[in-house]
Amino acid sequence: MGVRGPVAVAVGAAVAAGAMFFVDPNQPGSIWPPCPLFALTGIQCPACGSTRMVHALLHGDLVGAWQLNAVMLVAGLPLLAWLWVRWFRAARRQRPVPPVSARVGVPVVAVAVTWMLVRNLAW
Repeated sequence: MGVRGPVAVAVGAAVAAGAMFFVDPNQPGSIWPPCPLFALTGIQCPACGSTRMVHALLHGDLVGAWQLNAVMLVAGLPLLAWLWVRWFRAARRQRPVPPVSARVGVPVVAVAVTWMLVRNLAW
């Protein structure tokens, strides 16, 4: 299989980013779905606002992106990039992706839970 999986995901992300550049998720009736957790409960998940954050980034609005989801901006996007690079390297070597260590996983979960609590209790 090689690198087809990681490359397909990268191409899909690029296509989605291209669509997001032209289709504003802030507009009613947008093709971008709302967060299911928020739609059902009114509770913001750690990733709530990420679609709108990416749209703001694509339009050069760093302040707007920060306001929509600061944690995904400074931690989530780099984490996703790092995970993709790990996957690509393993696929290129035709080896399984090594598991993420607890030294990474535990802080990621702790930050996500803390961010979710802060967002829902402070705002």
